[in-house]
Amino acid sequence: MLAQTEAQIYLAEQRGMTQTAGFRSFHTFNFGSYQHDSRGSFGGLTVFNDNTLLAGKNHTIQVEEPTEILLIPVVGGIELVDGLGESVFLGSGDVFHLTVFADQEYRIGNPYDSEAVNYLQIGLKVNPSAADSTSHFPLTTFDLANKNRLIPLFSSPNHNRLGFIGKYGGRQYGIYTLSNPQNRLFVFVIEGAFEVQGRLLHPRDGLALWNLDELEFEALSNDAILLVMET
Repeated sequence: MLAQTEAQIYLAEQRGMTQTAGFRSFHTFNFGSYQHDSRGSFGGLTVFNDNTLLAGKNHTIQVEEPTEILLIPVVGGIELVDGLGESVFLGSGDVFHLTVFADQEYRIGNPYDSEAVNYLQIGLKVNPSAADSTSHFPLTTFDLANKNRLIPLFSSPNHNRLGFIGKYGGRQYGIYTLSNPQNRLFVFVIEGAFEVQGRLLHPRDGLALWNLDELEFEALSNDAILLVMET
């Protein structure tokens, strides 16, 4: 029998929400005006937002403290314009990783005429002395056609933060071994359903875990997609 580990579940229906004209964001952790005692940051993971942007709309975000930002399109593609005015298009299978420092901002746009887009916005704490301006990491691509395995998404400069994504067939198992047993894990179900470390997760549910050496999971539906972050 799989031993129960220390964990906290973040159910999709219990997330915070911010909504404006043309934009909606669900917050797993405290963000902006959404503040709850049980939704503080998880270690270095400070932001995990599930965002939808309507056709032709833009959304600007200003960062109050140094943050590593990950942007992962889920449905459609987005255009990112950073604080230096540089732009990049991110489509399906892309992940963009950048560092933004205090009082800098970036803008995300939906370039489509009639389709809404959905993307994940993830924030990680950084050392303020690490740099003093916006910095980019190489654009990473991944192919979910490589099923039933975790595919690398990103790593921070000192490799103490890692991210993976995978698409699994029904009843397919997976194991993730932590690179550092002192680290924590955050798991998020993008599509489908999984049993993760003995806990049932549905679409857009999250699970934070600590004090474990490896993670075990099983897909409970076909083409289920799981995001795993070690931080």
